[in-house]
Amino acid sequence: MMHSRLLYHFSVIADEGTLSAAAKVIGVTQPALTRSVKQLEDIIGASLLDRRPNGVVLTDEGRILARRVKLMSLEYQHALAEISDRTEGVRGRLRIAGGPTWILSILPPAIIEFQKQYPEVAVTLTGPGWETQVKQLLDGDLDAVFGPVDFPAQADIEKEPLLTLRHTIFGRAEHPLTGLEQVPAETLAGYKWVAFAEEDVSIRSIRSYFLANRLEPPKVAVETNPFGALTIVRSSDYLTSFADHASEQMRGLGLAPIRHEGTFWDFEAGLVRRKSSRPSPALEAFRGVLKSLLNE
Repeated sequence: MMHSRLLYHFSVIADEGTLSAAAKVIGVTQPALTRSVKQLEDIIGASLLDRRPNGVVLTDEGRILARRVKLMSLEYQHALAEISDRTEGVRGRLRIAGGPTWILSILPPAIIEFQKQYPEVAVTLTGPGWETQVKQLLDGDLDAVFGPVDFPAQADIEKEPLLTLRHTIFGRAEHPLTGLEQVPAETLAGYKWVAFAEEDVSIRSIRSYFLANRLEPPKVAVETNPFGALTIVRSSDYLTSFADHASEQMRGLGLAPIRHEGTFWDFEAGLVRRKSSRPSPALEAFRGVLKSLLNE
């Protein structure tokens, strides 16, 4: 039995953080809400809330239930959208996130083409920050994440490789190294480096390249968001790494690839989504558009 009323009451409490605030949102008295929680705890056989002077905090069991209730609500919304799509076409909202290369060069043309075909779907694109994105995905706050798929398997994660991204080194267009035929790794190690904060691939790629060339990896001088990183590199002799898939966009920002010895970093990238939830019609449609563009 679903006990939808009790689950709804509990989910509002989890969102609001206090019984009084939740009671106002729902439109019931606080004692009635307290009875709902007690009834749900009796059914489940576990305490869900830790009551404190300034509000309530979810217990471990409460956090598990809150996450699952959120996903149940999302599945219900997807079901409504799928039913609506049968008569009205794909509509609603698509919530996706991606790493720097995806946001700079891969996803924008796909979003434009997608909205030409499905104008009734609003798109929210966020990122980067891989660990945060995966958490939001598992919590039901994102429909999909686009990024590396070479990480270990996880129980509720489904990965779909779409392309191989090759990282290379970029500096400002007038950098002393941009005109050279091939720059040795030892020379590159003498420059300051900028990496993308919260993007493990950025730091891993720098470290792995120099270790592969039997050199001590240079210390990353600055960790910042992609906009800050590209601004610093464009204004100095600092170096950074980025996927060569975005070379055209990087040149438009005043940066140029630096020809270097060896391979910097290759990895499989693609779509990551929750295994326990069926993809929304909007996500399925977007996936089709994206794959079509990548195969051109």
